[in-house]
Amino acid sequence: MNFKTISLSEDAYKILKKAKRSPRESFTEVVRRASWDEPAETMGEALDLLETEFGHGKTTVTDEELDTSRKLHAQRKVRA
Repeated sequence: MNFKTISLSEDAYKILKKAKRSPRESFTEVVRRASWDEPAETMGEALDLLETEFGHGKTTVTDEELDTSRKLHAQRKVRA
């Protein structure tokens, strides 16, 4: 198996370490079971994501909520 060395900020390292299920679990295992946000492929998926972010049963989205959603999506793209 090949390995890569990466650098993490202290806060990111703490998050990764906290995500370990046991002291014997490797960081590789933690990363492999991580859930990564995938972009919506359909409008229905996009609406589901908005509902998840802003509450179930919403029938409208305010300009402020839409702006917040755009910022969150942009942050996810930068991290990818």
